[in-house]
Amino acid sequence: MPTRADRRKDRSSSRREFLKASSTAAAGAALATSLDIAPRAYAEGTDTIKIALVGAGGRGTGAVVNVLSNAAHRNVKLVAIADAFPEKVEGARALLAKKFGDKVDVPDDRKFDGLDCHLKVLDSGADLVLLCSPPGFRPLHFEAAVKAGKHIFMEKPVAVDAPGYRRVKAANEEAKKKNLAVAVGHHLRHTASYCEAMKLIHEGALGDLKLLRAYFNTNGIWVRPRKPDMTEMQYQVNNWYHFVWLSGDHIVEQHVHDIDVCNWMAQGHPTEANGMGSRNVRKAPGIGEIFDNHFVEFTYPNGVKMYSQCRQIPGCWGAFSQHADGTKGHADLQGGNGEAVLQVAGQEPKRWPKQKDGHQTEIDDLFAALLAKQPYNEADWAADSTMTAILGRMATYSGQTVSWDNAVKSEYSYMPERLAWDAVPKSKPGPDGVYPCAIPGVTKPW
Repeated sequence: MPTRADRRKDRSSSRREFLKASSTAAAGAALATSLDIAPRAYAEGTDTIKIALVGAGGRGTGAVVNVLSNAAHRNVKLVAIADAFPEKVEGARALLAKKFGDKVDVPDDRKFDGLDCHLKVLDSGADLVLLCSPPGFRPLHFEAAVKAGKHIFMEKPVAVDAPGYRRVKAANEEAKKKNLAVAVGHHLRHTASYCEAMKLIHEGALGDLKLLRAYFNTNGIWVRPRKPDMTEMQYQVNNWYHFVWLSGDHIVEQHVHDIDVCNWMAQGHPTEANGMGSRNVRKAPGIGEIFDNHFVEFTYPNGVKMYSQCRQIPGCWGAFSQHADGTKGHADLQGGNGEAVLQVAGQEPKRWPKQKDGHQTEIDDLFAALLAKQPYNEADWAADSTMTAILGRMATYSGQTVSWDNAVKSEYSYMPERLAWDAVPKSKPGPDGVYPCAIPGVTKPW
């Protein structure tokens, strides 16, 4: 993949060049214009790039802020917003319009809601779509966006189970054939301190890697009250974090950041995992089915181990960090503040302070690549990191050692048979209102 410096070249390219980064031709064809949309010139002679948002929560609106603030191309306009719930669409439109003024051009007929809202957005004239709905919808939304020939930014994780992972990988093969740009929200891969430390690790500064460690320990996450007129589907989608079919559990939704960094260090994914986890503090009625703690031992092909720890329990030690121990030294990376330290035995430690926020840099890098007509696709390694987290969850839910190959082949899908507000999800509360959760030693790994 091109370096950050390469991706930032030629930032003055016009939208006409941006459109040439896509192609509807067969695989192997040269780059060609794929979107036949008349350019809209601004005073400085460049054209407007149109974006659309799917998933108008906090991360979705944050992604729009990053896009409209990108350093590569200023003439970007938001033209459509979609979310499962109409009030979120309206809230996002109001917030973004207040901040960006006429860069937000979302009339009522380009506001969409419902569980099929992503399909309506794809007909809005956008060049780039931001897929920021709950992760369970990601494979479906990504597949549809690729089919429509859109450039894509999608948040992590990209799936919640093995069928979803395979669906994303297959759709990405089509994205490559169409020369679509695909970015994924792993901002740490675009944080300068991480990139510089990782370069030295890959060059052998730490010697042979022996042990990797990853932590994402926090107090917990929000719970939204059930409204009297809500269907079970509406309640679960509104409380998406607490249901496996929507979030993948916090080992997948949140801890995937750390797991991805360790895969980056190891330059690949593990071959197997074993671990333990439980639900200790989420036993009240209505809270959901996910665990509140996971510990996993991953094994990579060369025998290197990665110890992965994530917890959402108030009053406990908190951490968001990744660490590498090698035969010559160690590295400590801090996800919360972007700092990095690399210590080689007998040498002064190399330190990188917090620099530009990776959430902004990942968008800057995407636009720089698009405008320079450079290939840009992060979906394969991001999907593998998501699958690594899913592998870890399979191990903690079952209490068994689970191999990568068996995990990837799993046919079990957490998704409902039908996506509609009156449909019934697979997870249902018991008579006491408590949702059952996985039981290690009883639950099957796939």
